[in-house]
Amino acid sequence: MGTRFLPAVADPAEAEAIAAAIAVPAHVVQAKGHGHAGTAMALAPLAHVLFQRVLRHNPADPEWVARDRIVLSAGHASLLLYMQLYLTGYGLELGEIAASRTLGARTPGHPELSVTPGVSMSTGPLGQGVASAVGMAMAARHEAAVFTAGSDLLDHTIWALAGDGCLQEGVSGEASSLAGTVGLENLVVIWDDNRVTIDGGTEESMTEDVRARYRSYGWRVLDLENLHDLDHIERVLRQAAEPTGAPTLVAVRSVIGWPAESVAGTPAAHAGGIGADELAAVKVQLGFDPDTDLDGLVTERALAFTRRARSRGESAQARWTDHYRKWADHDPEAAAAWAMFRQPSVDTLVRADHVDPPPPGTLVATRKASGAVIKALHNQPVRQRRLWGGSADLAASTNVAVDGQRFSAADPAGEFIRFGIREHAMAAILNGIALHGPWRPYGSTYLAFSDYMRPAVRLAALMELPVVYVFTHDSVAVGEDGPTHQPVEQIAGLRTVPGLDVVRPADAVEVKAAWRRILAQPDRPTALVLSRQDVPVLPQRSDVEDGVARGAYVAWCEGDGLDLAIIATGSEVQLAVAAAQLLAAEQVAARVVSMPCVEWFLDADHEYVESVLPKAVTARVAVEAGRGDAWYRWTGSAGQVVSVESFGESGSGAEVMRRCGVHLDAVVAAARATLNGC
Repeated sequence: MGTRFLPAVADPAEAEAIAAAIAVPAHVVQAKGHGHAGTAMALAPLAHVLFQRVLRHNPADPEWVARDRIVLSAGHASLLLYMQLYLTGYGLELGEIAASRTLGARTPGHPELSVTPGVSMSTGPLGQGVASAVGMAMAARHEAAVFTAGSDLLDHTIWALAGDGCLQEGVSGEASSLAGTVGLENLVVIWDDNRVTIDGGTEESMTEDVRARYRSYGWRVLDLENLHDLDHIERVLRQAAEPTGAPTLVAVRSVIGWPAESVAGTPAAHAGGIGADELAAVKVQLGFDPDTDLDGLVTERALAFTRRARSRGESAQARWTDHYRKWADHDPEAAAAWAMFRQPSVDTLVRADHVDPPPPGTLVATRKASGAVIKALHNQPVRQRRLWGGSADLAASTNVAVDGQRFSAADPAGEFIRFGIREHAMAAILNGIALHGPWRPYGSTYLAFSDYMRPAVRLAALMELPVVYVFTHDSVAVGEDGPTHQPVEQIAGLRTVPGLDVVRPADAVEVKAAWRRILAQPDRPTALVLSRQDVPVLPQRSDVEDGVARGAYVAWCEGDGLDLAIIATGSEVQLAVAAAQLLAAEQVAARVVSMPCVEWFLDADHEYVESVLPKAVTARVAVEAGRGDAWYRWTGSAGQVVSVESFGESGSGAEVMRRCGVHLDAVVAAARATLNGC
């Protein structure tokens, strides 16, 4: 099997393995009539060298802590990854590759975390993988610096494979700029420079010198121009993994769809079958008979060759384990701390008990109350901290600032991250930190700017990552900065993301309880929505912590509270209490339900829900300084919703809130209206 379409190799089995890696994607996509084979075909030699010669991995243990990570940022090329996972022995079968993109298959159209062994993250939205790889590299360096400084025990490389589309997306540029600034020498991005996008050539939309752009970011740039020379590929990739104080971009000049001559190098190679005749020709060019079926494309000799990766991986892991034992014997204190850090069942996070909320009536912004919790979590021995993050240039304003030094090339053990004014990259980097684990990452900005982060927030929810978004300046009460900075639709919009908990605490007491619940759940992201303005600590309540953890509770009640329910979140709970107290003078038995997290309340058991919001209470009002449509699910069509349905204005927070219709008189009027209508 030695044709001009395959690299010249000494072992025929290796040539057959590469031939299979090219032919199988072409065959599968042609058989289905849909899918993406072009990049999988073109980069098959590179992927082969990476998995067979360079990558530190053990197919027998995909979760080996010291393994290299590989992120397929160009997620549409999933067959490229699936083929290597199959060939090297991650447990995939050839039939599963044939079943790709079908319901229930372990080989979905784009890679998905926890579906396919060996997949490091869910990818597909272009650029996200590059940015999250930056987060993985930061997490890896930080962990090594905190726990194993002076040792190479946790030194591993984060590899990301990106296409032209990934590097056109702004999120990759934001993250790459930060990666260069902080000197992530353990990060390698392989750029498939095939100069083709779906609509045409890249010269129609992307004319900058990408290599120069990455050099200006502070990256080392290497060129890989010959995909027919496996030894050359290996030399370049090994050089890329050598630490030099900077991340590395490997620019790979490829021809998409190679060696299908009728479509190679054209947009037609991006998706869909290449045609029966072209497929037959490709098989012949690779040394197969034109009618070879799927099973025949992977010879026993080729599979035996590639499966040696398992024994190499097991040997590498065994050597690492021996290295670890020697290190642990030398530094048992560090080893014990690292072992505890790596046990997700060990709770070293909940230190909120060190925060004593101020007495009822005290005015304190919930952002400040949250800041006190974050500082308490930070003020513990460095090796017991798991919460790690920063802000998009707003740490002092959002109250996430902590003592210490920033994460940098000179100080990878830095206590916090300066993300710069890069909200989207921040969110994607947080995903990478969480994926690498077991850090609990947080990032902060103003709520109005959460819109910049939405694609990465969505991926965090899809992957069930324990990321915390600290969003402050939560309503039109922001005031003088005006409507560009006053969130209106953001809370409602975030609540539409499946798997994202949106938490808007009413006061300092609820803030503390919310943080305890957030830190106790390691399997989903949370948007913590906090006020800029001071709000009063509400009157003494019983079982606040349990009530917040369940998503809602009765914060104030007159009598049996069966005449009226006023439901509120955040700073509007104080209005609800004030309105209920006024109505109590009119003999209205009202209850105020603080509902800091709708999602948590939806998960509560029926008995608890009934105790908080009895069905017998049909007169209901909901109050929130944001879009209100979704609140009718709790009030019913006969209920009333006091909300903000237009953009704000520039003025004092109190004035803007009144102008937008969220004030005590409006709540009382809504209550009377629903009482009169029921």
